[in-house]
Amino acid sequence: MLRGLMMDYPLTVDRLLDHAYKLYPHKRVTTKQPDGSIHRYSFADLYHRVKRLGNVLHKLGINQGDRVGTFAWNNYQHLELYYAIPCAGAVCHTLNIRLSTEQLAYIINHAEDKVIFVDATLLPLFSKLADNIPAVETIVLINAQPGIETPFPNVLHYEDLMAQVEAEFDWPVTDERQAMGLCYTSGTTGNPKGVLYSHRSLYLHTMGENQATALAFTPDDIVMPVVPQFHAMAWGLPYSAMFAGADLVMPGLHLNPVALADLIADEKITFPAGVPTIWTAMYQELRANPRDFSHVRCLAVGGAAMPRGLIEAYERDFGVPVLHAWGMTELSPLGTISSLQPQHRQLSDHERWDLRAKQGYPIGGVELRIVNDAGEELPWDGTTVGELQARGPWVTAGYYKVEPTAEHFTADGWFRTGDVATINHEGYLGITDRTKDLVKSGGEWISSVELENTLMGHAKVTEAAVIAIPDERWSERPLACVVLTKDAGEVEPSELLEYLEPLVAKFWLPERVVFVSEIPKTSVGKFDKKVLRARYANGELG
Repeated sequence: MLRGLMMDYPLTVDRLLDHAYKLYPHKRVTTKQPDGSIHRYSFADLYHRVKRLGNVLHKLGINQGDRVGTFAWNNYQHLELYYAIPCAGAVCHTLNIRLSTEQLAYIINHAEDKVIFVDATLLPLFSKLADNIPAVETIVLINAQPGIETPFPNVLHYEDLMAQVEAEFDWPVTDERQAMGLCYTSGTTGNPKGVLYSHRSLYLHTMGENQATALAFTPDDIVMPVVPQFHAMAWGLPYSAMFAGADLVMPGLHLNPVALADLIADEKITFPAGVPTIWTAMYQELRANPRDFSHVRCLAVGGAAMPRGLIEAYERDFGVPVLHAWGMTELSPLGTISSLQPQHRQLSDHERWDLRAKQGYPIGGVELRIVNDAGEELPWDGTTVGELQARGPWVTAGYYKVEPTAEHFTADGWFRTGDVATINHEGYLGITDRTKDLVKSGGEWISSVELENTLMGHAKVTEAAVIAIPDERWSERPLACVVLTKDAGEVEPSELLEYLEPLVAKFWLPERVVFVSEIPKTSVGKFDKKVLRARYANGELG
């Protein structure tokens, strides 16, 4: 074999940071602080503080491969940790602030975190772990007042540590396959599972995300990750935005629709990114109190499917196109983007919105296929439904400290996503359900996701979740749990069923409709159907 004569250039996170510093030192990171004030500094400022933080980590006894936890909001200090921890050779372990105490303790102990950085505003929540994480040596508080009391034996303060060290530090990372980040899945079944990212996978994911056919960031962009930094490394946005010279705006703990809408308008955000529940609430706020969103080039949505009706409403009412995306923690996380292509310019508005509501085409670097129960690959015809599988340089090959099994990986090396999907002839993915959420009625499959999205197209429906309930004749039937809009007034189930009747197959019509005040959510904002299934397990609807 004739080998190419090319440089061996390690794909490591410090190269991303150096690139942002050298080319875009003047670009800015803006953070809304806990007290509502605004903190701004440049990429150059961040770079030098990351160097200081490397020295802090060394002083704390952090060695190559050690896991360092973060328990914080989206802010500039958390961004500094995103870079300093992997650049210092350690593993950045982002901790989900919305998990239960039991799950957090399990994750911290399983990862063997040595030091954890904690936002002081979250200290009341984190303090519940004091007796359950014995291996953690040090807690470092961010944004804490002097003299604050905690139940932990060894507590230090972020800025005190930063003031004690120099702003010069030589990055020790040379192996691109070294671990750099650790994120745990939300653990819908069993304990959460850890996905261990490498420098190489993160670097390639950053380049993949910045493709012109993906997120296509440029120095003209102002990116605001509303998606939490604890969720799949904030979808990689803190890395890809800085690498492309885009400004970053971090919303901190200010995630209510009024605060977010104001921040998008005031800071002229071009690319806000978050889960559908965030944008559903903000749509209602914008209807009541309009802002100038003309600078928003797209509203990025991931984590769950955005209802087609809401995609249409944002574009129709505010002129804001929605960019639907799909991914998973196991994919670092970006897998697909639902952008329109030149051949779609002649489509009607209705057809364009239908296409935008799909999860989109795989970005360069991600391969997808759908298979049947026998593992045979199925055609991309837009109608054939199969299990979705993925592979690529930023797709996990296993879970941390867990032996790979056939449940998650195929014999020929594909990752089994757990999603059920179609792919059309242009490569556009349409997630029809999770395998565990399909309703099997009389031997026929019913897509809960499609039913939910159709229901949420009704003007009086804010949210809808569909689950299977037991049925003597059909084995299972769909139950629709519906949250009405505030101004809906009196609504009978029959009104929603009549709305659905011409839009779905007759046997798909829910057996019952129950009205609820809210749909339970997982820690990352998805509908928590296991809670609903437990609530209605015996078919008793009250």
